[in-house]
Amino acid sequence: MCDLECLKVDLKGMKDDDTSLVFNLDESYFSALDQVEVKKGSLHVSVSIRKASGFFEILIHEAGTVIIPCDRCLDDMEQPVETDVQLTVRLGDENSEDGDTIVVAEDEGILDLTWIIYESVALAIPIRHVHAPGKCNTAMTEVLEELSADRSSDEESDQSIDPRWEKLKKLNIKD
Repeated sequence: MCDLECLKVDLKGMKDDDTSLVFNLDESYFSALDQVEVKKGSLHVSVSIRKASGFFEILIHEAGTVIIPCDRCLDDMEQPVETDVQLTVRLGDENSEDGDTIVVAEDEGILDLTWIIYESVALAIPIRHVHAPGKCNTAMTEVLEELSADRSSDEESDQSIDPRWEKLKKLNIKD
């Protein structure tokens, strides 16, 4: 089990104006979160925190691969991800978010990066994710093609042709 406590940053306890943190997150991180979109992966995360007067500027760079299901064959596939996140964090009365500005309760002073990292990785995954050509599960691809061909032939035979199209087709035929 991944210890998610290492992803909690004590902003009030920061001694230096600039702090760099590095995390190597593996499958235990994703299994600890128990989310549907990404269940496995390997990420290298570097966090740079710059302390300014009244706020903190945080830059997060994530690079690695995640394992997600292919949309076409449903087998697992590796998806490379690389993303940069820039946040502004300030201390306030209670925890809240407003766009790229996060307010952390001053009495706690702890910024939890766990979900920030996960959400930016999930957003970096393309909407459509499929294997490279020829890499999909061949058995599943054959079944998919067979069912797609059956469905399209059924649709064509069941539908009558609009009479307007029929007349246009006759114009196209040369005798």
